[in-house]
Amino acid sequence: MADDPTVAKYHVENGIAWLSFNRPDKRNCMSPNLNRRMGELLDEIEFRDDVGVLVLKGEGAAWSAGMDLKEYFRETEAKGLGATRQAQREAYGWWRRLRWFQKPTIAMVNGWCFGGGYGPLYSCDLAIAADEAQFALSEINWGILPGGGATKVVVDLMPLRDAMYHAMTGELIDGKKAADWRLVNESVPLADLEARVTALANVLLQKNPVALKATKDAIRRVKEMSYDNAEDYLVRAQEAANSYDNDGRKEGIKQFIDDKTYKPGLGVYDRSKQIKA
Repeated sequence: MADDPTVAKYHVENGIAWLSFNRPDKRNCMSPNLNRRMGELLDEIEFRDDVGVLVLKGEGAAWSAGMDLKEYFRETEAKGLGATRQAQREAYGWWRRLRWFQKPTIAMVNGWCFGGGYGPLYSCDLAIAADEAQFALSEINWGILPGGGATKVVVDLMPLRDAMYHAMTGELIDGKKAADWRLVNESVPLADLEARVTALANVLLQKNPVALKATKDAIRRVKEMSYDNAEDYLVRAQEAANSYDNDGRKEGIKQFIDDKTYKPGLGVYDRSKQIKA
């Protein structure tokens, strides 16, 4: 059966790419087809000049109910180890692409986010959930451990006791609890979710894109480094960013020191006036 390209979709509006899981009848669970399509769409979006921020959302009442148990597991496993490995490469591959995406990314979690959905959730730089959203590592309820990176996600983001409870019980938590446990940045009422995510995206659109990319990469890299190694990495990363966009840095310093038009702790410099080489 040929792949269905409509399982994921996106549109661009005012600098924001709204990328959607689009299997609402299946609660946006991830099939090999969907994972393949997500990789293709990330290729299309990543270096578009009219995109400054990517938002990952779910159509219908769910964000993603995780992996499609029928298509991703049962049907793929029936085809043998090669098919299983291919499905894993495609799933983990687009999550990895999302982690190191050129533009800042926001997960907008409107409803169910289960199991395998934690992979792309973690891959997004920021995450805003609806209070009404539902989160669970449901794997324990059907007899496996939370694999595919899900265990790593909760250990990285949550306090240890909360991660243990979450993974071992399989119980649902709502968006407010997910924010308390630091699985997401914050939660808001569902009616306010899109407006809050749009406002956050607009904050990011004001920032220097070279500095944003360097910053998001640095946060992920230094988390697992010793202090000395991180210090050395960050010096080199700053120098590399400066070599690529030193004009932006100079303009930001000029507007603060010479023009006195903004204060870095209270706002952002005006990139429209950036010095040209």
